[in-house]
Amino acid sequence: MPWQRLVYANDSQSQSSPASVLRGKGRRLNRTARRGALVAASAIAVWQAAAAAGAVNAFLLPSPLRVAEAALDLLGDGTLPLHVGISLGRVLAGFGFATLLAVPLAILLCLRPRLIRPVLPLIDLFRHIPPLAMIPLFILWLGIGETQKVAVILLAAFFPVFLATQGGISQVDRRLLEVAQVAGMTEAAQVWRILLPAALPSILVGLRLGFGYSWRALAGAELVAASSGLGWLIVNAEQLARSDIVLAGVLVIGMLGLILDALGTRLIVRLAPWAQAEITRAHA
Repeated sequence: MPWQRLVYANDSQSQSSPASVLRGKGRRLNRTARRGALVAASAIAVWQAAAAAGAVNAFLLPSPLRVAEAALDLLGDGTLPLHVGISLGRVLAGFGFATLLAVPLAILLCLRPRLIRPVLPLIDLFRHIPPLAMIPLFILWLGIGETQKVAVILLAAFFPVFLATQGGISQVDRRLLEVAQVAGMTEAAQVWRILLPAALPSILVGLRLGFGYSWRALAGAELVAASSGLGWLIVNAEQLARSDIVLAGVLVIGMLGLILDALGTRLIVRLAPWAQAEITRAHA
């Protein structure tokens, strides 16, 4: 597209065809996946061997087979899909609201630099507050329902997306905006056709980070005042001294995050191949 060539005319990456970019990215992702699978299989084999030899306490660290059996039992009776669906809905809601707030706010502050100075101290203050530290206040303000849990996830995801968007827009060549103004392009058109495409690699990295922070905040949000979700499942299993279910829940959270991140990366590269270089560096 014309604006892509305008923004990235000096970038050799932009000269590659989308098909070649996708093939190269696919090969790198496949190599990474194979290596990761090999490392994971080796770790599981060592874990199983240690458990079989009695080198670890079976109660504190049950064997992989026992954890797999617990996960299959939860899957068979519908418990695991139920809690996965609830937790996934909370993550998507919190992350979605964070994106809808962070991206427009970052654009506004970059277009109106005078607004940044008064707001920056407040942003920095909340950026250094752990989201889990806000749970007691959120419970007082929002109750113990879904709103409180979504708010914790929103707070965790907001700052990575906001800072990445702000950083990406601030690095856009201002001469492009000057040319657009001379050409009579409206401010909204400048944002849509110049700022966002040019800043998109940074924004996408921020979205990946924000989604990862959403999953991290999920467990904390569900550990307190919850009656459903993977975090609650883990706490309930701990109270019942079921370390196999605890480990199964922890591993499910990790695998879900890994799968969704991989799917998101593939979608990003397919929809925005000119952002491939930045995504590759962030993934390395």
